[in-house]
Amino acid sequence: MPKRIGVLALQGGYAAHAAVLQRLGADVIEVRLPEHLAECDALVMPGGESTTIIRLLQRNLLDSAIIERANAGMSIFATCAGLILLSKRISSGAERGGQPTLGLLDVAVVRNGFGRQLDSFEADLQIKGFDAPLRAIFIRAPIITDVGPGVDVLATVDDKVVMVQQGKLLAAAFHPELLSDDRIHAHFLDAVVEH
Repeated sequence: MPKRIGVLALQGGYAAHAAVLQRLGADVIEVRLPEHLAECDALVMPGGESTTIIRLLQRNLLDSAIIERANAGMSIFATCAGLILLSKRISSGAERGGQPTLGLLDVAVVRNGFGRQLDSFEADLQIKGFDAPLRAIFIRAPIITDVGPGVDVLATVDDKVVMVQQGKLLAAAFHPELLSDDRIHAHFLDAVVEH
């Protein structure tokens, strides 16, 4: 039976994630309310605008629902803005801190750590456990500046941490949904959700 994977569909790049998951055989549910989340085996939190997404999460009471499900063992894959929202701390840097987060992933991040839209770039990443490099697209990407003791660093760019895993939480600073290489989503389905 295909896994029912929720894709947070409040704002941002959720349609591209849904397309990748469907290619891999998952049953995708667009999550906008807590009752949608209740139908899911796992959740993908896409990129977008993190301050907008957190306000919509709070307005729709999804923030507490996601925290509750994660604490009960639900797997979550977060990219770019999703990583920011999942993190415990937003460090001061190019962007000021103070934005609320879900506080589930024991990392600190700097928003727009690689710069603004004009500073977007692509890089070949060597991801821990993957046989071959993966091309990654960074768009206004955060940087993970600090990781807690239970966090496994999976990839870096120029010694900057850009992908981590903490138990059933997987997070990337880049946008794997924008290329045809589905290995990260497959890893999430096979190794994180099934773990």
